[in-house]
Amino acid sequence: MRVLFCGDIVGRTGRDAVIKEVPRLRRELGLDFVAVNGENAAAGFGITAKICAELHSAGVD
Repeated sequence: MRVLFCGDIVGRTGRDAVIKEVPRLRRELGLDFVAVNGENAAAGFGITAKICAELHSAGVD
């Protein structure tokens, strides 16, 4: 099993990087599971349902 864990995602820049790179990494590395630390994804103030859905759509489990 291949697992990727990404550390703290902070704000729009962090989200954009994850949304851009996770699909490619899943494909190239044959990842089975991707976890992220998203508690600061909303500009350092938690995470919203919309952001969670965006990350999930990009391939974050």
